[in-house]
Amino acid sequence: MKIKVPATTANLGPGFDSFGLALSLYLELEVLEETNEWLIEHSLDGISRDESNLVIKTALGVCPALKPHYLKMKTDIPTARGLGSSSSAIVAGIELANQLGKLSLTREEKVNIATKIEGHPDNVAPAVLGGFVVANQIDATIYFTEHEFPECDFLVVIPDYELLTTSSRNVLPDRLTYEYAVEASGITNVALSSLLSGNLEQACHLMTRDKWHEPFRAALVPELMLVREQQEKLGFHAALLSGAGPTILIISPKETSEETKKQLQHQFKSFEVKRLIVEKEGVSVI
Repeated sequence: MKIKVPATTANLGPGFDSFGLALSLYLELEVLEETNEWLIEHSLDGISRDESNLVIKTALGVCPALKPHYLKMKTDIPTARGLGSSSSAIVAGIELANQLGKLSLTREEKVNIATKIEGHPDNVAPAVLGGFVVANQIDATIYFTEHEFPECDFLVVIPDYELLTTSSRNVLPDRLTYEYAVEASGITNVALSSLLSGNLEQACHLMTRDKWHEPFRAALVPELMLVREQQEKLGFHAALLSGAGPTILIISPKETSEETKKQLQHQFKSFEVKRLIVEKEGVSVI
């Protein structure tokens, strides 16, 4: 059995802690024979291989009676880069418990469990469901809706340094004025409305005018402004922080995305630039 979970990008500018999108990078977990103790084989530095691993820890949290297995994990989702690496591990662990424990969890139950573990639904919901998801938690209830994202390509510029979510949250203000919050929420509302109506150009114009988090985090990722300065020259729609960063997410017309990728890779030689699409399927079992 193999479990496959897509990467995710969150926020998309003004959709702070609520917009999420599944992308075509993946964590794959191969489930092999039963063993006396849990073992997960992988090639990641600094990540445990016993039951303290996030995948196994999550699975046992969902179903403590699971029998140990030998697992093989491979992933092209970079860690601490704003592409949902921890969310993919959590969702893989939930699905591992679901399959081995024969729990028959619904999609809604998987989203609820994942949100409880991760703390926010924005990354985990699209990892479970696929596509573009708008989600929020009010008290103990998770609300989410699934949508089609307008036709486009995505480029991710992945820096050669990590940025932990805790660090990027520490730069956010404790309070905002009422007037500021009204303006920020208005941008979010019209950006979402534009996406749902298929007006990608207007949506991207508004998404780059986020007031919730990017103004405060931009100093942590100086490359964001360097990429945005290339927008007119390269003809892409928008450049945004992916999640908490430091990865930069670029929304691009399909016909120019390959050339944009080449230009950005030339400019940021030590970074990794990938061309991606929306992954419409969430966690899957082969």
